[in-house]
Amino acid sequence: MCTADVNVRASCVGVDVPAELIFGLHSVRALLQKDPAGVLELWIQTTRCDAAVTEIREQALRFDLTAQDASRKTLDRLSKGETHQGVVVKYRRNAAQRITLESFTATLDSDSLVLALDGVQDPRNLGACLRSADGAGAAGIVISHNRSVTLTSTARKVASGAAELVPLVEVSNLVRSLESLKQTGLPVVGASGDAEHSLYDLDLSGGVVFVMGGEGTGLRRLTRESCDELVRIPMHGSVESLNISVAAALCLFEARRQRSG
Repeated sequence: MCTADVNVRASCVGVDVPAELIFGLHSVRALLQKDPAGVLELWIQTTRCDAAVTEIREQALRFDLTAQDASRKTLDRLSKGETHQGVVVKYRRNAAQRITLESFTATLDSDSLVLALDGVQDPRNLGACLRSADGAGAAGIVISHNRSVTLTSTARKVASGAAELVPLVEVSNLVRSLESLKQTGLPVVGASGDAEHSLYDLDLSGGVVFVMGGEGTGLRRLTRESCDELVRIPMHGSVESLNISVAAALCLFEARRQRSG
């Protein structure tokens, strides 16, 4: 087992991938289910002995991983003050697990729901989008490396386990990636407050790629031009727009509603 500091790259296991500290009951449970081999160490708060933590201890033991008892102060330090719910793991994702756009598009069909994020920088928003995408049955989320947040521990915590379930495709150029997604036959629909058509006027009974812009900036010009359609979410109060994760949830679940209506 690699016991180097978490900031040291995990070269001792032959993979040039940095280890991460991940915390929260749902996130840790999902990691142990999906990729137990990637969990290097597990810490559990000494005073926690409830059913949820007991389940995690037993789950870890099935993979020969023994939980280390730690004080709340230690876990607060490891999680940098974030809410850890008494559990923290050191995790190393295998580089081979990275999802490419090519492999992702090969899994799509004419009914697929996809969410693309253009310049989202708040990890909490990314985490909330992952959770909504899982709830709506989306095939995955596409994000750009450029001026965008990556999958941080905070994003994983907010995602409440969805980060381990929803494919997250990181691309170098979102505009080119949208063109590739169009080749699968899916229309690309961008959300914009100044769009002429309402989200609720659009036929979403088939597959679709929804594109959401970054906080405060919205869709960038080239991204807008890559969309087949722009839609707005009607606002009826004094607030001009919704948080990006809320807007993404409304779009995804409206598509899901039209399919079940």
